[in-house]
Amino acid sequence: MIRITDSAQEHFVKLLSKQEDGTKIRVFVINPGTPTAECGVSYCPPDAVEATDTELKFEKLSAYVDELSAPYLEDAEIDFVTDNLGSQLTLKAPNAKICKVSDDAPMVERVEYLLQAQINPQLASHGGRVSLMEITDDGYAILQFGGGCNGCSMIDFTLKDGIGKELLTAFPELKGVRDLTEHQRGEHSYY
Repeated sequence: MIRITDSAQEHFVKLLSKQEDGTKIRVFVINPGTPTAECGVSYCPPDAVEATDTELKFEKLSAYVDELSAPYLEDAEIDFVTDNLGSQLTLKAPNAKICKVSDDAPMVERVEYLLQAQINPQLASHGGRVSLMEITDDGYAILQFGGGCNGCSMIDFTLKDGIGKELLTAFPELKGVRDLTEHQRGEHSYY
């Protein structure tokens, strides 16, 4: 579920040595499965452990994860990096905003996951987003753009050479992608 590097474990051991005996760490996600999801790490005193928590045992310490956060912390990594500018604890949780789906999940769920986990974060830098409306019986993914993508002069390029290629590579069973959006130029668009 979560990988905690050796340097992060050593960092936590130092911090925990100054806490009440038996205190562990807790890794959690606030607003899991939403665009506003945020990950965090906190102290977890012995009396704060819930019956539904999962204990993750590492070489140098244990960490707890609450039942709600667990699926969103799949493939997460905590690291402690030191460079010329100082040191920093990093927590990367690629599935915090949308729960990872299995390889045998229905295609609609797998396409939606790819859009939310990989494509929408790229579009967000331009104030845009894309949603899957449906997958047709003849194998086309029907998409709808919003935000800054609506009316953008580069939408054809984004659809054909960006999103389309990525979806068709990931899902060879798709025949293509189509845009359902009625693009209108306006102040909401990114230029």
